[in-house]
Amino acid sequence: MYDDALDDDTDGLEAPLPPSKSQRKREATALQALGEQLVKLTVAQLNRIALPDDLLAAVRQAQSITQRGGRKRQLQYIGKLMRQLDATDIEAIGAALTTMQITRR
Repeated sequence: MYDDALDDDTDGLEAPLPPSKSQRKREATALQALGEQLVKLTVAQLNRIALPDDLLAAVRQAQSITQRGGRKRQLQYIGKLMRQLDATDIEAIGAALTTMQITRR
C-alpha cells in the first residue's frame, strides 16, 4: 500500500539541512573565545569597538569577576549574547580585535 503523504518530492528542491549539533557547538565556542578576547581589553580599547550596551555591560562585569567559576559563567553569558548578534556585527568585532592585536605588536 502506498501512502501519498510520505511522498516528499518537492520538484527537486531540497531544504537546506540545519547545522549539526557539533557545528553549533563549534560556533558557540568560537564566539565565547571572541568574548574572552574582549574581556582582556582595556577600557580605552573597549570604547573603540562598537558593542551593544548589554554586551558591553557583560564584558565589564566579567572583567571585575575574579572567581574562576563565576568568570566562566559570565563568559558563557557573553557567548550567548554574541550569538544573538548579526554576522556582520560579529565580523566587525573580530576585525577590530585583529586590528588591535596587529597594532600592539
